[in-house]
Amino acid sequence: MAAWSDELTVGELRHRKLLDQDLVLFRDEQGRAHALHDRCPHRFAPLHLGNCTAAGTIQCKYHGLEFDSEGRCVHNPHGTGTIPRNAQVRRYPLVERHGIVWAWFGDPDAADADSIPDYGRADPATAWLARRYLHVKANYVLETDNILDLSHIQYLHPSTLGTAAVSQARTEVVLDGETVWCRREIRAEIPSPFLARNFGLVPGAPADRWLDVRWDAASSLLLLVSMSAAGEGRDRGRTIAIPHIFTPETRTTTHYWFASAFSRADGDDGQARAEAHVEGLLQPFATEDMPMLEAQQSRMGDADFWSLRPVLMATDAAAVRARRLLDARIQRDRESAERRA
Repeated sequence: MAAWSDELTVGELRHRKLLDQDLVLFRDEQGRAHALHDRCPHRFAPLHLGNCTAAGTIQCKYHGLEFDSEGRCVHNPHGTGTIPRNAQVRRYPLVERHGIVWAWFGDPDAADADSIPDYGRADPATAWLARRYLHVKANYVLETDNILDLSHIQYLHPSTLGTAAVSQARTEVVLDGETVWCRREIRAEIPSPFLARNFGLVPGAPADRWLDVRWDAASSLLLLVSMSAAGEGRDRGRTIAIPHIFTPETRTTTHYWFASAFSRADGDDGQARAEAHVEGLLQPFATEDMPMLEAQQSRMGDADFWSLRPVLMATDAAAVRARRLLDARIQRDRESAERRA
C-alpha cells in the first residue's frame, strides 16, 4: 500500500518513502494516480519539492526540467531545449482499488493486479468508512504479529478492547492457499463501555465476540469483529471491518494504515459511528500498541527475529504460519533474482 486514495489530490505532490525508496505520488488532470522515483536525474533534487504543471507534468524546482507520468523528461527550458537521453525517472506501476493506492516495486512486466487482497468490505463506495494513519518505529512483521495474535488485547488494552475472557477464547488457524486466517471466538464476556457502545449492546450485559483476522503477504490484514448479546448468534449482531495494512518504510520503520468500516445497511448514522469508532481505536493503537512495538524493536536491534530464539506459545500459531510463508516467498524472490543475474 502506498496511500489512501484521498491522500492524493490533483495538483499536489506527496513524498513517501516505501521499502527504502523515495517516491513522489501525484494525480494527473484526469485524476489518475502516479508514482515516480523522487529524485531528478540532473542534480538529484527531490521532485516533490517542485510543481505540478497545467500539462500534468512535474517541474523540478531546481532547474525546471519537466517529467511526465511515465518518468520521461518532456521539457528542458535551457539552451536549445535538447533533452538528454538519460533524463528518465523510474516509474512505479500503481493500481487504485477500494479507496487504496497500491504500488508495485518489482519488474513492471510482472505486476499482477489480481494478487491485490480484497478490501471490498472497506470500500468507501459501499461502506461508511473512517480512516487513520500512524508512523511506527518498528519492523512491519512485528506489526502483523500483533494483529494475528489478539490475545494481547486482554493485557495491553484492558479498558477498551480487552476483557478477562479473552484468554479463554476458542481459536483456530486456517490456511487458504497462501492466505492465513486466525479465528477467535469469545463467549459471555462483559464488554468494555467502548465495545458495548460501538456494537449497540446493553452496557454491563454479557456478549459473545468473534475476531477473524485475514493475512495476505506481505503485510495486508483485514480484521472482522462481530459482537452480539450472549447466546443470540453472530448473525444477530453487528460486524465492523477493520483493515490493518502495513508497508515498510525502512527495515525498522513502518507505515500503518487502518480504518473502521460500517455496513451502509446499519443506518444513516454510520459515518458518524465509523468516525467515533476509529477515533476510539486510535487511542490504544497510538498510546499502547505503538510504544510496545517500538520497545520490542529497540530490544531486538538489528537481530533477525528467529536468531533470537523466541519462545513460542499456542497463541503464536497464526503469526508463525504467516512468518513462515513470508520467509518462503522472500527466499523464492531472492533465488529468482539470482537466476536473472
